[in-house]
Amino acid sequence: MRMAPRTVTTRLATALACALLSFGAGAQDTNVRLPDLGSSANALVSPQEAQEYGAAMLRQMRSMDMVVDDALLDDYINDLGYRLVAASDKPKDHFSFFIVKEDVINAFAAPGGYIAVNSGLIDITNSESELAGVIAHEIGHITQNHLQRAFESSKKDAPLMALVLLGAIAAGAGAHAGDAAGAVLMGGQGLMLQRQINFTRKDEVEADRAGIQTLSNAGYDPNAMATFFERMQDTLRAGAGGDRDVPELLQTHPVTLSRISDAKSRADALAAQQKLRPTAPTLTKTQWEKSTAPIAYVKDPTVLAGARGQKDGLDTYALMRERVRVLSGDALPLSTYYANNLDKHQEFNTPANHYGYALALTRSGRGAKAVEELQPLLKNHPDNQIVQLAMADAKLQSGQRGEALAMYAALNGQSPRNRAIALGYAHALTEGGSHADAVQAADMLRPMLDNADEPELYRSYARASEKAGEAIRAGEAYADASYLSGRPFDAMEQLKRLLKRQDLDYYARARIQARIADLTPLVMELRKRRVQTEDNPDGRTQQLQQQPNQACAGRLCFSAGR
Repeated sequence: MRMAPRTVTTRLATALACALLSFGAGAQDTNVRLPDLGSSANALVSPQEAQEYGAAMLRQMRSMDMVVDDALLDDYINDLGYRLVAASDKPKDHFSFFIVKEDVINAFAAPGGYIAVNSGLIDITNSESELAGVIAHEIGHITQNHLQRAFESSKKDAPLMALVLLGAIAAGAGAHAGDAAGAVLMGGQGLMLQRQINFTRKDEVEADRAGIQTLSNAGYDPNAMATFFERMQDTLRAGAGGDRDVPELLQTHPVTLSRISDAKSRADALAAQQKLRPTAPTLTKTQWEKSTAPIAYVKDPTVLAGARGQKDGLDTYALMRERVRVLSGDALPLSTYYANNLDKHQEFNTPANHYGYALALTRSGRGAKAVEELQPLLKNHPDNQIVQLAMADAKLQSGQRGEALAMYAALNGQSPRNRAIALGYAHALTEGGSHADAVQAADMLRPMLDNADEPELYRSYARASEKAGEAIRAGEAYADASYLSGRPFDAMEQLKRLLKRQDLDYYARARIQARIADLTPLVMELRKRRVQTEDNPDGRTQQLQQQPNQACAGRLCFSAGR
């Protein structure tokens, strides 16, 4: 369900335009040159280029504060997504899942297997199966090659679309860059929409069918997708009419009675098959140990095949839904929302809503009250790590640093590679701690940087390294965080300043030069096109210094890891 051209926000339109330009930077000159599609869309976009496009889009969206960057939610949405991918037609393909900070009810798939779910959609789902149904549908768009088909089907329009995208970039040189870029981009997509509408509807049905099969294979309720869309259609019928009353999900994903009927029929057949499957693990613990490799930190592997979503009696999905609500909204009014409803409505008195209230209190600077709110929840569910982490965060915010550190340390001992726990623990160690505490925080975070693309992980490592006296490592990490946050010019300037330091050893200098070589083609192309970004507002003032051995062999290098 690709986003409708007339409802795409200006910020996302600009992000997509910049992303397309970014991943093509190393291969294009000032003229618009598109390869002949031939019989395959891969002639236009290779799998590697598609991944670079998706990664560039995500970085640009982060620069516009459009992404809910939270380690706990990242792990949840990617665990859910990869559980579905493993049950799909292409379990080995690259996928990445993230949450968009947008209250509009929608989701979309982008090249390279990047799948976005709006916070507004998560807020209105009633179960993890419903959320999984939407994500499975988007996975279906990728596994059924619908994005490639769209390129191939519109190959006559491709030069036009390229000109439109470059026009959006050129428009960015004006006084009202964002509005102009969005308007030009959306206008160009509008020209293509009618020519694609027929196969788009066909693709939507095909994605439904693939998604329902994936849902069933993954052990979710195969009826969840049809139930969710039927509920959305009921909401539409109950509204006053008009485009403003139509959820964006239904504008980009037109639902008909025949389509819902087809989905229900297919889901019923799969549900009948599900009943014939074993409900318990088919291997005993002894058999499992003989047939599989040992899994670190897991004492009984058979529990991995048990009931999902329940941890110590709490529904993880319900807790994460409230976390999305709080982290994507304004904490102060949300705390009032939770307080009023918990006081007035008995049905609102659920563990998840108490958890959401405590998060809102912590984020609005009332950690002591959040501790009070969490105490009954933690008493009833003492082993739940999500609640324990919330309590540690609340204690730290309220000034109870010693108790918070003890909780973080215990949690880190239970799950030594959990990013959410490590980030909280590192923050507690670094802020107000000693030099030794900062060294401990940096040592804990450093192994997590391999292949990581979360800016906050690099920022936390940079702060810890800085306090630990590792100024060069801190500078490199700050530059990486800037790059991953969609600020390549800032990253380049930071790296060039680091390169001038007199205390660099051979290895540090080589790392920094490699980073500069990776960034140079992107920054040069953005500057040549006079693309306005937050860290280069007039599109042309940034200066580059040519570095030796900086060529990237015909395409842009995007490496930001160590």
